[in-house]
Amino acid sequence: MTAAPDDRAERFTRELDSLKIPDPAAARSQLWIRAGVAAMAVGVALGVLAYLMSHNTSNPLVQRDALTIALTGVALAVVGSAVFLRYSLTNFLRFWLARQTFDLNEFGDRVVNGRSVTNDQSPRVKETIHDDHKNAAVARG
Repeated sequence: MTAAPDDRAERFTRELDSLKIPDPAAARSQLWIRAGVAAMAVGVALGVLAYLMSHNTSNPLVQRDALTIALTGVALAVVGSAVFLRYSLTNFLRFWLARQTFDLNEFGDRVVNGRSVTNDQSPRVKETIHDDHKNAAVARG
């Protein structure tokens, strides 16, 4: 008898809570992600502003100021992108790791309880598991 998919999802949520992995939606990292997106937007806006500022004047002093503003915009956009990427990947990888842990734990429970892994699997899954075991044996030598 197989468990309903909802049971598995609920159990995953309970185990996620017991692992004390913060919910990515409510964590502080969301603030950093928003700050990264804002920095990227401000960086692009500074670049556009500097472009307009430098092309609307013939004064070299103003054009140099526009160059400084443009470089500041580029730096801000790069830093914002790095912050956004760092916290986005952290959230994704944290959830992925928790899911892998859950799946391995469930697999271990199935093996320990004496249930064959291939009993309730489709033929395609059985074939894949068989191939994985064969590949692992070949890799070990």
